[in-house]
Amino acid sequence: MNTKFEWVGLDHVQLAAPPGAEEEARRFFTGLLGMPEVPKPEKLRARGGAWFRCGAQLIHLGIEQGFIPAKKAHPAFVVQNIEALIAHLQKAGVPIRIDDEIPGIVRFFTEDPFGNRLEFMEAK
Repeated sequence: MNTKFEWVGLDHVQLAAPPGAEEEARRFFTGLLGMPEVPKPEKLRARGGAWFRCGAQLIHLGIEQGFIPAKKAHPAFVVQNIEALIAHLQKAGVPIRIDDEIPGIVRFFTEDPFGNRLEFMEAK
């Protein structure tokens, strides 16, 4: 038996949203951010929610009764040409907070339409 293992990476990050939030999630993650939606496996579709591709990883948006947005826990998305994303979001009226606390990293925070904290970053 092989007892050695190796970390390969992340497959997906799960975010929660309130019931009935799928269309708003599609407008935000696909329409605004440009993340293509990935069809959920048939056996999981009845649960609601939606999946979106972000590079090699996925964002799973799950529907949660009694939803409370994540204000501290968050995914951090790696972006190329983050300045273009900042301009795009500002033009769309999405509030962002630039953070310069990590040397060599340009990053900002915002929220999805449900109040979940999101981070976007690029090494410079």
